[in-house]
Amino acid sequence: MSRITSLKRPVIDLQATGKQIKTLMNASGITVRDLQEIFGFYYPQAVYAWLNGRNLPTVDNLLILSELFGVTIDEIVIRQYVEVEGKLSA
Repeated sequence: MSRITSLKRPVIDLQATGKQIKTLMNASGITVRDLQEIFGFYYPQAVYAWLNGRNLPTVDNLLILSELFGVTIDEIVIRQYVEVEGKLSA
């Protein structure tokens, strides 16, 4: 027997996470160029993609950002919850 239920599922808010990275950069006095050099990126487009909410940093890069800014990964990644319907088996 199964029943349909409504659940809230966490998802990463790309736009809000990008804004959070910008905020942390500003508070730390770190520029896009600084991040480009720290991560060894040939071009800054990856950093701009994070800031504009088009992509997320990889887990390794999130670890570096958290150390750099002195915050936890949870303070960088902003989540939102979406309503989903599913079936639960009894």
